Amino acid sequence: MKASDQYLKWVEWSEEDQVYIGKCPDLITGIHGDDPIQLYSELCEIVDDVLQHFSLEGRLLPPPRIQPVI
Repeated sequence: MKASDQYLKWVEWSEEDQVYIGKCPDLITGIHGDDPIQLYSELCEIVDDVLQHFSLEGRLLPPPRIQPVI
């Protein structure tokens, strides 16, 4: 399992903004776009980049706090 798999990521439609919003609240505030599938892919890449940045700087990863409701 990749480190990024621990962090909840999702894409949802924003009526207010009329775009899809991709979120990973433990790491980034969000990104937006018109294609939800492409947006999720970009979100995963950004999360991987953020985690790599933490690692290169020798910083500890923030603990994943947001969990899906099952």
